[in-house]
Amino acid sequence: MNVPIFPLNSVVLPQGRIPLQLFEPRYIDMLSRCLKEDRGFVIVLLQKGPETSKTAAFYDIGTYVRIIDFQQLDNGLLGITVEGESKVSVVRTWQQEDGLNLGDVECLMSEAESDVPERYQELPSVLRALFRHPAIQNLDMKVDFDDARHVGWRLTELLPLDTPEKQRLAELQDPLERLDRLQRLLEALEGEG
Repeated sequence: MNVPIFPLNSVVLPQGRIPLQLFEPRYIDMLSRCLKEDRGFVIVLLQKGPETSKTAAFYDIGTYVRIIDFQQLDNGLLGITVEGESKVSVVRTWQQEDGLNLGDVECLMSEAESDVPERYQELPSVLRALFRHPAIQNLDMKVDFDDARHVGWRLTELLPLDTPEKQRLAELQDPLERLDRLQRLLEALEGEG
């Protein structure tokens, strides 16, 4: 599948939502093409360089997203909300003259459905607390607090973790391994606090 690649300083995973502000012509053109052709694009996490750089380095595992809402913002920029559909591997990339990254991507196998084991019961509680924040509520995300995939994906997106750690969590294909890693990271964060 050949798609536009959108490097960001954020992670979005399947069924996650993220609001974006578009102002660069390359991304506004990408948006109109995606809407016209009823297709999405891939969000990848920046490895180094600013989001607006035409030479930014990014990771090769990301998420194919679709635009679910768009509107003109008060600041004059175009605001969109995207929702993650599936994790993908970026096999090859190139850049258009306007600096838009394009790539050939392959969908990764869906993660196995799994209940949240008893030993990780603190994680859904942490996620529930995060979902009480107005900015998260405004995204109107649906989450199954009993599904290990959902809990792990949303915590990966929302917890204040460093970029390489978020990417490691995003790349895991085993939801229980992700929950185990998140549990240890939370314990470390609590120890610092």
